[in-house]
Amino acid sequence: MLRRLLPLLVLIPALIGIVIAAVWSGALGRPEGPGKISGPAVPREITERRAAVEYHAATAVGVESSKQILFGDLHVHTTYSLDAFRSSLPLFQGDGTHPPADACDFARYCSALDFWSINDHAETLTPQHWRETKDTIRQCNAVAGNPDYPDVVAFLGWEWTQTGPTPATHFGHRNVIFRDTAEDRVPTRPIAALGGAWTTLHDTSADSMLILMPLADLPNTRRYLDLARALKDVRATPQCPDGVDVRTLPADCTEAVATPHELFERLDQWGFDSIVIPHGTAWGLHAPPGFIWDNQLSGGNHDPRRETLLEIYSGHGNSEEYRDWRAIHLDDEGKPECPKPSRDFTPECWRTGEIIRERCKEEGVDDEECNRRAAEARRLFLQQVVQPYLVVPGQRAEDWLDAGQCTDCFLPAYDLRPGGSAQYALSITNFDDPKEPKRLRFGFIASSDNHSARPGTGYKEFARTSMTDAYGAADEFIAERMAGGTKTVEARAKPLEKLAIGGDDTERSTSFLYTGGLVAVHSEGRDRNSIWRALKRSEVYGTSGPRILLWFDLLNAYGSSRDDAEKPMGTATKMLRPPHFRVRAVGSLQQLPGCPELTLSALGPERIDRLCKGSCYHPAEERYPIARIEVVRIRPQMTRDEPIGARIEDPWRVFHCSDDRAGCVVEFFDPEFTAAARDSVYYVRAVQPPTPAINGDNLRCSYDEQGRCEQVRPCYSDHRGNPNDNCFASVEERAWSSPIFVDYGSE
Repeated sequence: MLRRLLPLLVLIPALIGIVIAAVWSGALGRPEGPGKISGPAVPREITERRAAVEYHAATAVGVESSKQILFGDLHVHTTYSLDAFRSSLPLFQGDGTHPPADACDFARYCSALDFWSINDHAETLTPQHWRETKDTIRQCNAVAGNPDYPDVVAFLGWEWTQTGPTPATHFGHRNVIFRDTAEDRVPTRPIAALGGAWTTLHDTSADSMLILMPLADLPNTRRYLDLARALKDVRATPQCPDGVDVRTLPADCTEAVATPHELFERLDQWGFDSIVIPHGTAWGLHAPPGFIWDNQLSGGNHDPRRETLLEIYSGHGNSEEYRDWRAIHLDDEGKPECPKPSRDFTPECWRTGEIIRERCKEEGVDDEECNRRAAEARRLFLQQVVQPYLVVPGQRAEDWLDAGQCTDCFLPAYDLRPGGSAQYALSITNFDDPKEPKRLRFGFIASSDNHSARPGTGYKEFARTSMTDAYGAADEFIAERMAGGTKTVEARAKPLEKLAIGGDDTERSTSFLYTGGLVAVHSEGRDRNSIWRALKRSEVYGTSGPRILLWFDLLNAYGSSRDDAEKPMGTATKMLRPPHFRVRAVGSLQQLPGCPELTLSALGPERIDRLCKGSCYHPAEERYPIARIEVVRIRPQMTRDEPIGARIEDPWRVFHCSDDRAGCVVEFFDPEFTAAARDSVYYVRAVQPPTPAINGDNLRCSYDEQGRCEQVRPCYSDHRGNPNDNCFASVEERAWSSPIFVDYGSE
């Protein structure tokens, strides 16, 4: 009998091995497809009606301009991005594939945008997916009707996703967007970033998860096989050779560069009109502790022709505000040190030691030994480049309290890096060439950075796990795998032996995910070229989601006529006299439940439920008032040793508005400009009264009598959380104008 069974006993493991190898290799999976655009163009009478509503609101605050404010989203991912694919899986409580065609339908009908761009990660865009992306964008524009008056304009682009382990090697993420879409007017292939995501994608050490996932969710095996196929296709695409002009490279290779300077060189070789938009510059999930903007101003890593805009807010948080505290300090030799906590900030490295100290004391160990263990924990934290929180065995999100977070910022990015903030960027000067000091001069935008093909998700605060990027493990088994497979709580820190893929840091960070922002342009028309010209001249602003109307003008620039003297947001000019400014702002329209009849008839109830989650941009006639106008003044460095914090005045002026829902108008001078005799930067925030917002209170701290956070209630998205809990708290939604740069001197 045993002799008869022996071949079978040998065959079964062999068959299992073949199946595992097939799963691992991606041979059983299907490629992700582009989807199909559903509906026709929005009728012209609808877009004209929207324009008329805006025109009446503008005239009510004295605006006399032929330009129209249009709203868009210039940061949108589909499941062609592998991180979006992963979060769409059932094991992470995702709701399935979200192809490029979905983004077109969502922009047209769910969020009712005027323009949007697709920005999947170049590192995961195969040649086939890039071709399909271009085709889908062209189809979206073809549906839009008359190109002189389209219902929505779709721009083509990608995200260049660079991360570095140290401040010196980190340059950050950038969206690359092109004016045109014709095959002979766009690159043959996207340009990826080496390091960071690139290295992770090509590291097979974590591929065991590809086997575990289908075994843990047999009913949905197909999606996990498709993920393995997507990863296989990315890895199978050869890297393009270096030192070759981009136009002579093979079509089916992956082009990748290590620095922004190299990215700009490749774009120069193509010669097509493009805009490069840095984003997420203050995100602690990507930017290393100690990151500052300074290295962007050397080595050709900033191109003032293309990098004219900065995304200061998205669904991943606010990168606007500067603070003097730091997550780490660097000594004279560049080695990291852990700073002590201050009244308004607790470094995570410090909290690491306190967690270990508290556990140590609970075990009855003496103070001297507990202090030694705390110091060792901080040292290990500083040594661990990736996911340093995991040096604490069995750590939980609640252990960290509010360590690492900006506790007084508006909807902040998780683990905010102040040196990566927009305010810091506008404050610094590079003096390598004393005759021509260099500065960063950005217009400000906001967008969603949505990873489920949903441009413009901030139109309503609802459906937290669909309208934000929140995701989490569907059960405890997957949660343990994400956290490195350890639940043991120990009173000693340990170096991290292997890289996990998320864990409680992912869950903690979901408390800092929002519905996302919008970019607004002052455009001469609805057509592609008019929108593009507005973007290029930085006559733009960002909002935290609501469609606030905002105008910010310099009234007394040099000029022979009123038209010459008035300069809009985004302008750079020279003056000797005190600048005189005017701000006009009108609150956003309140929203009705559900979707308008247009969307219902175009998409149908099933598509609306799947894509729009049952609710669309559906404006009522009543608007929110503007509560106040805040003015920020920044005086950039004139010498190397000038401290940054002293140069940023936020707010410099505050003007409280009446409850008039028609809007708010204020004017102001800077009487100190002439006496100070130095360049100055001004921008404004138009702030609405408090309304409920998803994750408005982030970690939801409880405070002791000294105002210290003593307990948190994270907004969980994994199996512990309530998917129907939107974690609402009141916030003051806002719009940020692009700055006006006023240099001291004769024009």
